Amino acid sequence: MIKMMSCDILTSLDNTLGDVLQMTWPMLFISMVLIASVRIAYLYKKKEEFVLHKEILLLTFVLYILCLFQVVTFQDINTVSGNNFIPFKEIFRYSFGDHLFVKNIIGNVIMFVPYGFFATLYADLKKPLSAFILVALASISIECTQLMIGRIFDVDDILLNVTGGMLGFLFYRSLDKLSDVLPKFFKSKLFLDIISVMVFVFMIVYIIWRL
Repeated sequence: MIKMMSCDILTSLDNTLGDVLQMTWPMLFISMVLIASVRIAYLYKKKEEFVLHKEILLLTFVLYILCLFQVVTFQDINTVSGNNFIPFKEIFRYSFGDHLFVKNIIGNVIMFVPYGFFATLYADLKKPLSAFILVALASISIECTQLMIGRIFDVDDILLNVTGGMLGFLFYRSLDKLSDVLPKFFKSKLFLDIISVMVFVFMIVYIIWRL
């Protein structure tokens, strides 16, 4: 039963990601080409060192922000109750494991995991409170913007987003601590470049497969 439910959740999550990619892939493709070309031209002109894994991370972060913007401002929200200012009201409205649960609950958590990760990386966050403030600020700004443009404000989305962002913070901090005990090769530029390329290629292949 648990295995079947896990498969159903993964399938629903995959379908949700597929829906998002169907909507955002043109923006992602054009943005990737433009950003990468301008960045490479800048590094070449300034004769600055090209560090592949750092450039891939930066490009991924920018594309993530653009994708996040498009999702939260244009994606249809499956709700029938309007604005929600009561914590946990919407969270407990869905049946565990169904499509709407995955899309609106798990999806809102996962959507902010990358933000917590990248915010921790680029702001060099050490304390959970610092990450909490940045993640909460981002989520609140999104919900307030949605309210002002005629979309839905949901305090539960903020709770779920913050949860995802803090998971991203913990994930980065765990990787950072793990790197302290790894052999030098696993922290070398070559290894990080290879891993970054593999992950980036996997993401591209997944996007193409879902289209």
